Amino acid sequence: MDALQCIGGLASALTIPGSLYLSALSLAAAWPANGAAGKSKRQPLKIVVLVPAHNESSGLLRTLQSLRADLSGDSGSQASTRIVVVADNCDDDTAALARDFGVTVLERFDAAQRGKGHALQYAFERIQNADWFIIIDADTDVEPGFLQAMRAHMGAEVDALQCRYGVRDPLSSQRASLGDVALGAWNVLRPRGRSALGLSAGILGNGFALSRRTLQHLPYSARSIVEDVEYHQMMVQAGLRVHWVDDAQVRGDMPEGRAQAAQQRARWEGGRLRLLREHAGPLMGALLRGQWRALDPLMDLCLLPLAWHLALLLLGLGLAGSLLQAVAVAGLVTLSLHVGLALLLIRAGRAHLRALLTVPGYLLWKLSLLASIWRNARPNAKWVRSARRQN
Repeated sequence: MDALQCIGGLASALTIPGSLYLSALSLAAAWPANGAAGKSKRQPLKIVVLVPAHNESSGLLRTLQSLRADLSGDSGSQASTRIVVVADNCDDDTAALARDFGVTVLERFDAAQRGKGHALQYAFERIQNADWFIIIDADTDVEPGFLQAMRAHMGAEVDALQCRYGVRDPLSSQRASLGDVALGAWNVLRPRGRSALGLSAGILGNGFALSRRTLQHLPYSARSIVEDVEYHQMMVQAGLRVHWVDDAQVRGDMPEGRAQAAQQRARWEGGRLRLLREHAGPLMGALLRGQWRALDPLMDLCLLPLAWHLALLLLGLGLAGSLLQAVAVAGLVTLSLHVGLALLLIRAGRAHLRALLTVPGYLLWKLSLLASIWRNARPNAKWVRSARRQN
């Protein structure tokens, strides 16, 4: 066996756990989603919609208008639901814009502790009169009925919620359409599959909700540049579960321009790589002690982004020996079914299908990010906001 064949065989072998995990999640996600988790006896619930914002004056107004429109369309919740903007280390007019719109504003200034995790913790500690917090990014539209659907799932024994999270204006460009497909797999199919298997759906960073009881049991102390993934890892280890809300949807902006998209992608993938390095050992130890709930978060951290998974499968198909080539073929079939089901779940149109033709160029672009991803995997990596489109 020559060196190239060894590389191809290794590439195919590395995809086996991910392909098996994708198969399980895809099959589970094909079943109808669960209904509401159960209503609380406390009526009405006091809900705070938190909007963390760092220099978001260009797009915040659209987000607040989206939330207010949904709130006004659900008259039963108006008295018990309020919007709070957390203006975090802003040097623009984000806070003034939010106040002029008529919502509560918390301002935070701390140059040493920057990032969304710090902003959320600041708000959670200062807002006491709330049963639930719903977190919405400042570049997001909520679809009609969002608040009503989320509230319907806020059962007395429910720890946290996560809804569908897609791309705002997904037909505006091929990049946006391709991003919507990717989020359909990552942010719809996978958490839906986990929920069907009785697992914690996960936290996607936008459109999630935490109960006051959960925050009292497990304070929001996530500090990494992927604080949502980190906090979910902490939740699972503490025996808490995120319930999936399939009938609610948020849509967030894509980064503005190629450089900004590269910055966001490198930050996110580097942050997950860091968490894998830090959490894989403890999770493996928990599995060896018979704590099977550690299996899913370990598999989730080990699962590569679809582009890297596809790249390894193609490498195995082209270079590996016959046996591991068969593994690569099976993996490619699994991946195709996974993406196909995601397209169905997001009700994809022709623009989404055309965007899939750009995947080869996207793979080459991802290869160019390897060095940046590695830098963002360092423990001292800093959170930096990616530029968004101007509205």
